[in-house]
Amino acid sequence: MTVLVAFATANGSTQGIAERIARRLNERGVEAIARSIETPIELPIYSAVVIGSAIHDGLWLPIASEWVRENASIIATVPCWLFSVSTIGDEESAFASRVAGLMRRARKETKEITAIRRFLRARDHRNFAGAIDGEHWSRAGRWFMKVFRGKTGDHRNWPAIDAWADKIASELRQAG
Repeated sequence: MTVLVAFATANGSTQGIAERIARRLNERGVEAIARSIETPIELPIYSAVVIGSAIHDGLWLPIASEWVRENASIIATVPCWLFSVSTIGDEESAFASRVAGLMRRARKETKEITAIRRFLRARDHRNFAGAIDGEHWSRAGRWFMKVFRGKTGDHRNWPAIDAWADKIASELRQAG
């Protein structure tokens, strides 16, 4: 069994998470490889797929959504998990806890993610905070961060990412 951890990244944060997931799966006895969806990938050779994308303007990167649509019929035949990377993860955030809590409660799964999750019969979808560099943000984005007291820096929650990868490894071993 080999797991593909496919990712679309804008500035490297999602790539780092995908590589960490693949490394953790390997440490748990599940062969895995992280690959950018921008490179040719021979999907039929994988027994399971984890797909992640950065979130911009509330949506996965267009290249990620397009790749999933083009490969959905193959991906849907194997176990699949999804993750998204933005300023607000399920447990961590670039914002103070009170603001992050309000944003989490206001956040709804997008129609895009709902459709992808249902069609692929994804077993789980997680949101992780990424590494935030103000240089990559527009003037409006930097203003938003300032008003809501967001902080730049690396907000990736490695213990949460490792725990999720461990859960995936456990599910795959039980099914295997």
